[in-house]
Amino acid sequence: MATLIDVISTRAGAVLSALWSARSWRATSHVLVGLPLGVATFALTCALPVGLAYSAGWSLLYAPGDDWMVTTALVMLAVVVPVPLLMTVRALTALQRLRFRVLLGVEIPPPPRHGDPRLPRLLRELGTAGTWRQVAYHVSALFTGALGAASVAAFWLVLPLELAGVWDRTVALTVLAPAALLAAPWVARGAARVDTAVARALLGPSRSEKLSVRVATLSRSRADILAATDAERRRIERDLHDGAQQRLVSLAMNLGMARANLTDTPEPARQAIEAAHDEATQALAELREFVRGLHPAVLNDRGLDAALSGITARAPLPVRLTVAVPSRCSPVIEAIAYFVVSEALTNTAKHAHATRAEVTVERIAGRLRVVVTDDGRGGATLDTARGRPADGTGLRGLAQRAASVDGTFTLHSPAGGPTTITVELPCVS
Repeated sequence: MATLIDVISTRAGAVLSALWSARSWRATSHVLVGLPLGVATFALTCALPVGLAYSAGWSLLYAPGDDWMVTTALVMLAVVVPVPLLMTVRALTALQRLRFRVLLGVEIPPPPRHGDPRLPRLLRELGTAGTWRQVAYHVSALFTGALGAASVAAFWLVLPLELAGVWDRTVALTVLAPAALLAAPWVARGAARVDTAVARALLGPSRSEKLSVRVATLSRSRADILAATDAERRRIERDLHDGAQQRLVSLAMNLGMARANLTDTPEPARQAIEAAHDEATQALAELREFVRGLHPAVLNDRGLDAALSGITARAPLPVRLTVAVPSRCSPVIEAIAYFVVSEALTNTAKHAHATRAEVTVERIAGRLRVVVTDDGRGGATLDTARGRPADGTGLRGLAQRAASVDGTFTLHSPAGGPTTITVELPCVS
């Protein structure tokens, strides 16, 4: 019993407190302000253009022939005036958004602007679905505003008018008037909630537009991550090249000089110097290869042609290289193209049993096309590299690198060969 009483008292307190809560009065103000604003937007976006079009059509059909000036003026008004009026849709929408933001604290984001940027702004505005959804909201705002304002006003005013003796008192009215007053805040909140739902659907971005914006945002984030990763690789390459690599060069030179000059030292010491020199030389070679794998300095300094020439020159089999790239692409794209050629030739040398290979790099219609062909035994797939299990760093790694920048990776490797790897990358200068 005590619990039931507590629940009833809590609900009663909530109903009574709604009468003076700020939320109720903001909702009431929102609905009441929506009526005159809806009338204005309906007149500008619907009534005036339709009236002008009707007048122009009537004058063309029924006006006397000597009134050609009037007919021409009306036709011009019907054709020219509605277009600028449609352009005011965004201003009216901004006014409606201001109403939602100030009175309800609801932020309705604008739909994204699409369309061909080469077209005039007028045609772009008229060609977007968001503009016509906004027109639909402004047309419907008159009816939803009138219905909502009438309902809210009736529930708020029925008791004051009854107490003022505007109409004769009856038992039913005496009972219903206080109930209507208690229900008025909830009617206002409901009307505001319905208006908010309609506004979100028509004034805000649609689901497909939200997805488009999300995709664009993710694409920019991915591009930023790729650029930051490439920049970090280049920084590490510079630090290793200028730091550890130079120290290893100095160490190998000193050990080499000691090895050449200290010939009269005891045999154990001489063997230790020789072993240290060999280890330093091997470590320097491995570090150079590692640095080159991170990001070759020649790629930044001299471009893709010079960097690929270095790869083909170091390849253990003859490679014919053709590079036709009149202007440089972005550093990220050049780095991916470089590693595609490097990994493809490494894979060819290890597994293809090929006698020669050919690399062609060209820029076609804003895309960088890289083709690596060998005359080996073929049989390569993304999951296996010529019969060997893939380790994630071979052909599948190349496909993933290409996909990371919206590129394409194609592998054609029938049994018996030849094998052709084709990668196309968006070349952004």
